Amino acid sequence: MAQTFTMDDLRQRLQARQHKMTPQRQTVLQVFLDHPGEHLSAEDVHGILRQGKSEIGLATVYRSLELLSELELLQKMEFGDGCSRYEVNTTDPSEHHHHHLICTTCGAVTEFEDDLLDDLEADIQQKMGFHVLNHQVKFYGTCKECQSKN
Repeated sequence: MAQTFTMDDLRQRLQARQHKMTPQRQTVLQVFLDHPGEHLSAEDVHGILRQGKSEIGLATVYRSLELLSELELLQKMEFGDGCSRYEVNTTDPSEHHHHHLICTTCGAVTEFEDDLLDDLEADIQQKMGFHVLNHQVKFYGTCKECQSKN
Protein backbone atom coordinates (compact mmCIF):
# COMPACT_ATOMS: atom_id res chain seq x y z
CA MET A 1 0.00 0.00 0.00
CA ALA A 2 1.12 3.53 -0.69
CA GLN A 3 2.21 5.65 2.24
CA THR A 4 2.34 9.36 2.73
CA PHE A 5 5.87 10.58 3.37
CA THR A 6 6.83 13.74 5.19
CA MET A 7 9.98 15.77 4.60
CA ASP A 8 11.36 14.32 7.85
CA ASP A 9 10.87 10.78 6.52
CA LEU A 10 12.69 11.68 3.31
CA ARG A 11 15.47 13.47 5.22
CA GLN A 12 16.01 10.37 7.36
CA ARG A 13 16.13 8.15 4.27
CA LEU A 14 18.66 10.49 2.64
CA GLN A 15 20.86 10.65 5.76
CA ALA A 16 20.70 6.86 6.17
CA ARG A 17 22.43 6.71 2.78
CA GLN A 18 25.15 9.19 3.89
CA HIS A 19 23.82 12.17 1.93
CA LYS A 20 22.87 15.58 3.23
CA MET A 21 19.53 17.26 2.78
CA THR A 22 20.70 20.34 0.92
CA PRO A 23 18.29 23.26 0.46
CA GLN A 24 18.08 22.43 -3.26
CA ARG A 25 17.24 18.76 -2.64
CA GLN A 26 14.66 19.77 -0.05
CA THR A 27 13.09 22.23 -2.48
CA VAL A 28 12.93 19.58 -5.24
CA LEU A 29 11.45 16.98 -2.87
CA GLN A 30 8.91 19.52 -1.62
CA VAL A 31 7.56 19.84 -5.17
CA PHE A 32 6.73 16.12 -5.11
CA LEU A 33 5.15 16.34 -1.66
CA ASP A 34 3.06 19.29 -2.89
CA HIS A 35 1.98 17.37 -6.03
CA PRO A 36 1.17 13.85 -4.76
CA GLY A 37 0.46 11.24 -7.39
CA GLU A 38 1.83 13.36 -10.23
CA HIS A 39 4.53 12.06 -12.54
CA LEU A 40 6.84 15.04 -12.99
CA SER A 41 9.71 15.55 -15.42
CA ALA A 42 12.74 17.72 -14.64
CA GLU A 43 11.16 20.43 -16.79
CA ASP A 44 7.89 20.14 -14.85
CA VAL A 45 9.73 20.50 -11.52
CA HIS A 46 11.77 23.43 -12.84
CA GLY A 47 8.61 25.15 -14.12
CA ILE A 48 6.88 24.73 -10.75
CA LEU A 49 9.95 26.14 -8.98
CA ARG A 50 10.13 29.12 -11.35
CA GLN A 51 6.45 29.88 -10.69
CA GLY A 52 7.37 29.91 -7.00
CA LYS A 53 10.17 32.38 -7.76
CA SER A 54 12.90 29.83 -7.02
CA GLU A 55 16.34 30.49 -8.48
CA ILE A 56 17.26 26.79 -8.77
CA GLY A 57 18.53 26.06 -12.27
CA LEU A 58 17.43 23.23 -14.53
CA ALA A 59 20.84 21.51 -14.27
CA THR A 60 20.52 21.42 -10.47
CA VAL A 61 17.02 19.96 -10.80
CA TYR A 62 18.37 17.23 -13.11
CA ARG A 63 21.23 16.40 -10.71
CA SER A 64 18.90 16.34 -7.71
CA LEU A 65 16.38 14.09 -9.47
CA GLU A 66 19.07 11.63 -10.56
CA LEU A 67 20.58 11.42 -7.06
CA LEU A 68 17.20 11.12 -5.35
CA SER A 69 16.27 8.39 -7.84
CA GLU A 70 19.55 6.51 -7.28
CA LEU A 71 18.89 6.70 -3.54
CA GLU A 72 15.37 5.35 -4.18
CA LEU A 73 13.61 8.34 -2.62
CA LEU A 74 12.10 9.00 -6.03
CA GLN A 75 11.05 6.40 -8.55
CA LYS A 76 12.20 7.14 -12.10
CA MET A 77 9.84 6.07 -14.86
CA GLU A 78 10.09 5.97 -18.63
CA PHE A 79 6.85 6.05 -20.62
CA GLY A 80 8.33 5.63 -24.09
CA ASP A 81 8.31 9.31 -25.05
CA GLY A 82 11.98 9.97 -24.28
CA CYS A 83 11.16 11.94 -21.12
CA SER A 84 11.98 10.59 -17.65
CA ARG A 85 9.35 11.27 -15.03
CA TYR A 86 9.59 10.88 -11.27
CA GLU A 87 7.37 10.36 -8.26
CA VAL A 88 8.02 9.82 -4.56
CA ASN A 89 8.87 6.16 -4.05
CA THR A 90 6.13 5.26 -1.58
CA THR A 91 6.07 1.51 -2.06
CA ASP A 92 7.33 -1.13 0.28
CA PRO A 93 10.06 -3.10 -1.52
CA SER A 94 8.16 -6.31 -0.69
CA GLU A 95 5.08 -5.05 -2.53
CA HIS A 96 4.54 -4.36 -6.19
CA HIS A 97 4.50 -0.91 -7.69
CA HIS A 98 1.32 0.40 -9.21
CA HIS A 99 0.87 0.24 -12.95
CA HIS A 100 0.35 3.08 -15.42
CA LEU A 101 -2.15 3.89 -18.15
CA ILE A 102 -0.54 6.17 -20.73
CA CYS A 103 -2.62 8.11 -23.26
CA THR A 104 -0.77 8.24 -26.58
CA THR A 105 -2.86 11.22 -27.68
CA CYS A 106 -2.51 13.74 -24.81
CA GLY A 107 0.29 12.10 -22.80
CA ALA A 108 -1.75 11.80 -19.59
CA VAL A 109 -0.47 9.18 -17.15
CA THR A 110 -2.93 7.53 -14.76
CA GLU A 111 -2.07 5.07 -12.01
CA PHE A 112 -3.77 1.68 -11.93
CA GLU A 113 -3.62 0.01 -8.52
CA ASP A 114 -5.02 -3.51 -9.14
CA ASP A 115 -2.35 -6.16 -9.42
CA LEU A 116 -3.71 -8.82 -11.72
CA LEU A 117 -0.41 -10.58 -12.35
CA ASP A 118 -0.02 -12.65 -9.18
CA ASP A 119 -1.15 -15.83 -10.98
CA LEU A 120 1.25 -15.15 -13.86
CA GLU A 121 4.13 -14.68 -11.40
CA ALA A 122 3.29 -17.98 -9.70
CA ASP A 123 3.18 -19.67 -13.11
CA ILE A 124 6.59 -18.21 -14.04
CA GLN A 125 8.01 -19.40 -10.71
CA GLN A 126 6.65 -22.92 -11.22
CA LYS A 127 7.51 -23.34 -14.91
CA MET A 128 10.78 -21.43 -15.14
CA GLY A 129 12.11 -21.52 -11.59
CA PHE A 130 12.39 -17.73 -11.78
CA HIS A 131 11.44 -15.78 -8.66
CA VAL A 132 9.84 -12.48 -9.67
CA LEU A 133 10.70 -9.67 -7.24
CA ASN A 134 8.68 -6.99 -8.98
CA HIS A 135 7.25 -5.94 -12.31
CA GLN A 136 6.12 -2.82 -14.09
CA VAL A 137 3.19 -2.72 -16.44
CA LYS A 138 2.42 0.14 -18.79
CA PHE A 139 -0.74 0.19 -20.86
CA TYR A 140 -0.70 2.50 -23.88
CA GLY A 141 -3.95 3.68 -25.42
CA THR A 142 -6.40 6.56 -25.54
CA CYS A 143 -7.95 8.10 -22.41
CA LYS A 144 -11.70 8.79 -22.05
CA GLU A 145 -11.26 12.51 -22.62
CA CYS A 146 -9.40 12.04 -25.93
CA GLN A 147 -11.88 9.38 -27.05
CA SER A 148 -14.79 11.75 -26.42
CA LYS A 149 -13.11 14.46 -28.55
CA ASN A 150 -13.06 12.17 -31.61
